[in-house]
Amino acid sequence: QVQLVESGGGLVQAGGSLRLSCAASGRTFSSNSMGWFRQAPGKEREFVAAIGWSGAYTYYADSVKGRFTISRDNAKNTVYLQMKSLKPEDTAVYYCAARRSMGVSGNPGEYADWGQGTQVTVSS
Repeated sequence: QVQLVESGGGLVQAGGSLRLSCAASGRTFSSNSMGWFRQAPGKEREFVAAIGWSGAYTYYADSVKGRFTISRDNAKNTVYLQMKSLKPEDTAVYYCAARRSMGVSGNPGEYADWGQGTQVTVSS
């Protein structure tokens, strides 16, 4: 099992930037692919971005492509989500998740471990 703790959320104006962090502990971090998901009020949880075990492969939802960047530092057991050009529709609770495989996936059902989430609010 991997324990995940997100941080870095907050309130930002439209057009602004935030960087989310997800610190992992427990099972060997580098053997997991990682993902970021988000859930807005009244909506289902949706995929945002994923990264493979080495960081060489990344995968993004169309809605964030070109604005968000996922990265990881295996030496620090941390995955990041750099968010730029934020829009009010990006407002949600953001979750990181660990998948017990080295490849990337946007399917939340394939992720075994989840953090508690961090709130991101983008004002217009």
